[in-house]
Amino acid sequence: MIVRTLDEITDTERDVKTPNWRSKRIVLADDGVGFSVHETVLDAGSINDFWYANHIEAVFITAGEGELYDKDNDTTHQLGPGSIYVLDGNERHQLRPRTEMRTVCVFNPPVTGREVHDENGVYPLITITPGEKAGTGKAKVEEAS
Repeated sequence: MIVRTLDEITDTERDVKTPNWRSKRIVLADDGVGFSVHETVLDAGSINDFWYANHIEAVFITAGEGELYDKDNDTTHQLGPGSIYVLDGNERHQLRPRTEMRTVCVFNPPVTGREVHDENGVYPLITITPGEKAGTGKAKVEEAS
């Protein structure tokens, strides 16, 4: 059983901060459950370009408002508390929070916590053996498809 709090994660290696958002990685690949879970808070007025070419992501908005622009299909969706979107087609997308937006994100395959968005907003596919720590040097980086 895994039990964690956001307070335990704050200001650790699982707490990733960028100029536009902060992501607390609650469950990661090395937990061995087949998915990862993050709480991500996006800053009001920020513009965030993402493309998860190697992962399926589901995002549930718990607070705040903004819009999701689907770059692949040229459609815009309004988001608010209780909204969810699932990037089941690896869509290139842009998040534009009007207010601070708090989300819960689930990734499959799970991320290790070491991924960094490249110039296209893509995370590389990094695989590890369940129970193996992501920082041990045993992680395998797969080429983006």
